[in-house]
Amino acid sequence: MLMLLQELKGEIKVDMSTELPKMAMEIPTASADAAYVTGLVKDAGQVTGYQLSSGQVLDKAAAVSLARSGGIAGVGIGTRDGAEYLKSIPDGTENNNLSHLPTI
Repeated sequence: MLMLLQELKGEIKVDMSTELPKMAMEIPTASADAAYVTGLVKDAGQVTGYQLSSGQVLDKAAAVSLARSGGIAGVGIGTRDGAEYLKSIPDGTENNNLSHLPTI
């Protein structure tokens, strides 16, 4: 859904389908040499950790901590039932979501 906002110099279009979900997560600033998530570690179908482009495999808590410090690019931090986890940053494209990554 597009919402039009009026500004003194004209119109700005804001895609609320991506902007609203971003407001519900913390999006850390990644460092220039940050790794990317390349795979998911699962146990009984539940994500328990992440594999990074560096080859490192981290549990959820360690990955969240590394992302928060700028060590993982392209992810936000969400919270569900008091537990933090990495989330894809909404951009309107589904094929680059973490859920599309292979399970390792």
